Amino acid sequence: MNVELSDFYMMDEVQGTYRGMMIAIPAEHWMGFSKMSITEQVNYLKELSAKVNLKRWLKQPRKKKNPQPKRIKDPKQTHVSTAKLLSQD
Repeated sequence: MNVELSDFYMMDEVQGTYRGMMIAIPAEHWMGFSKMSITEQVNYLKELSAKVNLKRWLKQPRKKKNPQPKRIKDPKQTHVSTAKLLSQD
């Protein structure tokens, strides 16, 4: 499955979840991970990641820009530059 994920939303979620887990889960509960081999850790993380709903972190498509409306020229009001007005002293 090829999905475009938002880096911003993903990092915001990881940072928030990490802070909460460090507060709520005592250090002794993390010790089990240090006893696992790398292969066991990878397999465990794959199991967990299979349960993630990626729709939460999809990139938002950019909206199409509307063209600027054409300016209406008023013959009664001609343009005068600011520099010209400032130099008339």
